[in-house]
Amino acid sequence: MTQTDRSPRAPVSRATIIGTIVRKDFKAFVRDRFYLYMSIIGLVAYIAIFWVLPNSVDESITIGATGAGIESLLEQATGSDAEGLTLVAFDSRETLMTAVEEGDEGVALGLAFPDDFFSAIAAGRSTTVSVIATSEVPAELRTAMDSFIKEAAFAISGSPLPVDYQEEILGVDRLGDQVSLREKFRPMLAFLVLLIEMMSLAGLIASEMQNRTVTAVITTPATLADFLTAKIIFGALLAFSQVVLLLIAIQSLGTAPVLILTTVLLGSLMVTGFALIAGAFGKDFISVLFWSMLFMIPMMIPAFSLLFPGSASVWIRAIPSYGLVEAITGTTSYGQGWAEALPNLGMVLAWTVVAFIVGLGILRRKVQSL
Repeated sequence: MTQTDRSPRAPVSRATIIGTIVRKDFKAFVRDRFYLYMSIIGLVAYIAIFWVLPNSVDESITIGATGAGIESLLEQATGSDAEGLTLVAFDSRETLMTAVEEGDEGVALGLAFPDDFFSAIAAGRSTTVSVIATSEVPAELRTAMDSFIKEAAFAISGSPLPVDYQEEILGVDRLGDQVSLREKFRPMLAFLVLLIEMMSLAGLIASEMQNRTVTAVITTPATLADFLTAKIIFGALLAFSQVVLLLIAIQSLGTAPVLILTTVLLGSLMVTGFALIAGAFGKDFISVLFWSMLFMIPMMIPAFSLLFPGSASVWIRAIPSYGLVEAITGTTSYGQGWAEALPNLGMVLAWTVVAFIVGLGILRRKVQSL
C-alpha cells in the first residue's frame, strides 16, 4: 500500500486575505441596489448641476440717475474710470422708477437729483436727492448711497471732504478676484460625493455587524485586523474613485493634479474614518441614516459658507471638513500650490487620525462583543 505524501499548504499572505475581503465588499456594494443607484444618480446629478450653474461674476453695481446735467455730475463725482460702480443716466424720474422696479439694464437702485442741484450746492442751499429702491435692496447699499450723494456735493462745490478714510480688509481681499457660483459649488459637490460614499460604507458595516458576517470572516484565516484594514481600503477606494470621476467630468484637476488628488485621497480617508463610527453604531437603515446625518450635516457647513463673502468663523474652522474644503477651493479656484495647501492638509490629516482611532476602537469592541 502506497502512502500519499501530503505537503503542508503554503500560508496565505495577509495581502491576499485583505484583497479577498475587499472584493467581497465590492460585490456586496454592487448587489445593494439602493447605495449603488444612489451613488450613480448622485454623481450624474452633481455633474449636471455644476455645468448649469453660472460661470461669470459681475462685481459692479448699476445705479440709475436722473436730473438736469446729470452726465457731468456723475463724471465729477466718480470719474469716467470708476471701478465697481456703473452709472446710467435716465431722461425722467418716471423712467428711472420703472427701470428700478423692473430691473431694466441691471439697475439696482436709482438717484433722482433735482434740476436745481448744481445751483443749490453752489449757493450753499439745502436740497434733497431721492434714493429709489425696491424692498429687496439691502439697507447697507441704500445707506452707502447717502455717502455717495454727499461726496458728489463736495466734489461739485470744490470743498474737500471733512474726513479722510482708509480701508483695512480683514481676511483675504477678493476684490477683482471673485469666483463664479459654479466655482463656489465645486468643493461642495466633491464633498457631497464623499459623504454619500461614507453612508454607503457605514451601511455595509452595519449590515455585516447585524448579520454577524464579520464573525464568519474572522473564523477563517482572516483576523480582525484584516477585516478592519479591508474596510478602510474599500471605503477609501470607493470614495476616492467617485470623486476623481467627478473632478474629471467637471474639469477640476487643473494645473496641480497631484495636489488635488492628494487632497481628495486624504478626504476619502477622513470620511472613511467617520463611516467606521457610523457603521459601528448603526443597526439598520434608519439608524445608519441617523448616524451618517449626524456627521454629514455639520461637515457640510464649511462648504456652504463659501457661498457667502467674508472670513469663516472660528467655530466653522473647527469642523473637520473645513481644511478639506479650503484646500480644494484654493487649489481649483485660486491656483494655490503646496505651500498654501499644507496647513489645510495637515488639518485634514489630524482629523483623519482622530476619526480612525475612535472608529477602529468602537468597531473592534463591537465585533469582539458579538
